[in-house]
Amino acid sequence: MHHKISTNAILIAAIFLVVTASGCVDNETTVVVDSSVTSEDVNSVVNANNQFAFDLYSEFKSEEGNVFFSPYSISTALAMTYEGAKGKTAEEMQNVLHIPEDSTIRMPAFARIYNEINKGDKEYELSTANALWAQQDYIFLDEYTNNVEKYYGGKITNLDFITETEKSRQIINTWVEDQTNNKIKDLLPQGVLNALTRLVLTNAIYFKGTWTKQFDKKDTKEEDFTTSSGQTSKVPMMSLTGDNAKFNYAETNDAQILELPYDNDDLSMLIILPKENDLGALEESLNSENVPKFKSMLRKQRVDIYIPKFKFETKYFMVETLKKMGMPTAFTSTADFSGMDGTKNMYIANVIHQAFVEVNEEGTEAAAATAVVMQITSASMEPLPIFRANHPFIFLIQQKSTGNILFLGRVSNPCK
Repeated sequence: MHHKISTNAILIAAIFLVVTASGCVDNETTVVVDSSVTSEDVNSVVNANNQFAFDLYSEFKSEEGNVFFSPYSISTALAMTYEGAKGKTAEEMQNVLHIPEDSTIRMPAFARIYNEINKGDKEYELSTANALWAQQDYIFLDEYTNNVEKYYGGKITNLDFITETEKSRQIINTWVEDQTNNKIKDLLPQGVLNALTRLVLTNAIYFKGTWTKQFDKKDTKEEDFTTSSGQTSKVPMMSLTGDNAKFNYAETNDAQILELPYDNDDLSMLIILPKENDLGALEESLNSENVPKFKSMLRKQRVDIYIPKFKFETKYFMVETLKKMGMPTAFTSTADFSGMDGTKNMYIANVIHQAFVEVNEEGTEAAAATAVVMQITSASMEPLPIFRANHPFIFLIQQKSTGNILFLGRVSNPCK
């Protein structure tokens, strides 16, 4: 992970409560089936995503530097994977993702969210795309691939991971770049795919929106920014003050909460700032229950705001994190993804998430992508047998039905 400016005191994880969406920047997305869904069904998936978001933030917060990720992207890629899981593997994944067990609720709800994100006539760019990349000669169950396409918009593309591993990697990475306006590059690094890879599930996300009230560039000044460790550095600090600076704002004993709307007021950024530069205490209280409480406290009022410009990227290799969160079986040879291919040969080899965010005077640009890499165990990768009778051998002629041997012989030298 690398970053250009330290922005730890701004709670990046809370930026996108609804904005975690993704990337068909050409806006040609598949409309998926959601006619049977209810608002309660959708809320159950939204609540699951938000709970997963804060669970995941709890794991990431111990890392040095900035944190930024798309919980929607990660949970969507894992949900598509979950659709093929069975038994203990499915149970663990469901507990970590918090998604409904009932497929008649879960799948249409994901479909409705997908369609809402990709709806047209927006004053901002917001889109999501899913795709499956399969080994060309490996057989997947029609029920699985049909469900993923029908409810997640994830069409399947055949690649050759066995003999054209690098070409396959480049094709997937190019798709991710295209869906994220070139903000997410090289999602799959070299070495992630190999001859045992059978399926890669991807979600890409993209958002670009302008503030309802933009900052004036001439008001951006270099100011000190003090990190949690007490180190100070100069950063470009944007400001918006005066009679026009009216925003949804609230305070608690420990924090200030500010909501910055984007054009059309459909989306907003929520910033939660600790009062005493004690981010750790604030992080401990961050969960799917407290954030709605913070939002309910917001009231529109005059408030002078000063926010640093920032731009950075993050990358997470999530296998160990997800194991720790409670789904270890999916990453072992005992995993059961028989709902994908009718066998228990596949397991998750890698989960990779990469994100980009830039906040400036005009607004926000954010992108992210997630890849779940499925492969078969080496034991199930049986080599093609070769029978070359180039040395002495025994042969017999028998009746197939009874096994009765009619002739028996040995070939020591076929030329004699």
